[in-house]
Amino acid sequence: MDTMTLWHVTGWGFAALAFAALLVGFSKTAVSGANTVSLAIFAAVLPARASTGVLLPVLIAGDLLAVLTYRRHAHWPTLWRLFPAVAAGVVAGTLFLVWADDGVVRTSIGAILLLMAGVTVWRRRTAEAGDEPDAVTTRAGRAKARSYGVLGGFTTMVANAGGPVMSLYLLSAGFRKLGFLGTSAFFFLIVNVSKVPFSAGLGLIDGRSLLLDAALVVFVVPGALLGKWAVHRINQRLFEQLVIAATVVGGVQLLLP
Repeated sequence: MDTMTLWHVTGWGFAALAFAALLVGFSKTAVSGANTVSLAIFAAVLPARASTGVLLPVLIAGDLLAVLTYRRHAHWPTLWRLFPAVAAGVVAGTLFLVWADDGVVRTSIGAILLLMAGVTVWRRRTAEAGDEPDAVTTRAGRAKARSYGVLGGFTTMVANAGGPVMSLYLLSAGFRKLGFLGTSAFFFLIVNVSKVPFSAGLGLIDGRSLLLDAALVVFVVPGALLGKWAVHRINQRLFEQLVIAATVVGGVQLLLP
């Protein structure tokens, strides 16, 4: 059995997980991508495979709070273009988890995150100013949506690390803060809920792991409230820099032994 329970975690371990859960709430309502740090904490305290099953319900709780906060700002044309590619990525990620061990999962996701961060920095330095979200209607935009969608589905399935990939996509598409947060909120709520049957089928979620989740979810709420307070005090340029920095930090942490 790959699941973890509340009784397997030490006091210091639980404190670290509680902080990571608070950071999940903050990332969902302020700096999307920052929860890669949470991913790394969960993977450090728990076995990497088991950590994905424990983290998923915590992420869903954060997604619900983000949807309640930013539901009016979602850009649905972008979401509909992403979902088919994401579904293919989730299936590929499920097959990958059937045989991949913890080390392979961590290294693969860390490398992908660093690569995507580098690509995003390069694209934003060379892109013309004033790109808008409707750029996804172009042929190049549709191709970019498919490639990011597959990567996002794959990474979110194998390590709950789809946040940075989709954050980088939304930045490259020209989204401003509120549109970014509203679109990503609905995206991850739908995707994460759809992952639950796959994770349960792989033995990563059961009644025992949900007990640990019940103890951690309460820490998501203050994190989300802190994020809602902070997001209006962060300018757009700093917001984008924080998203990319969080992606790099999470990628490096996953590559470290």
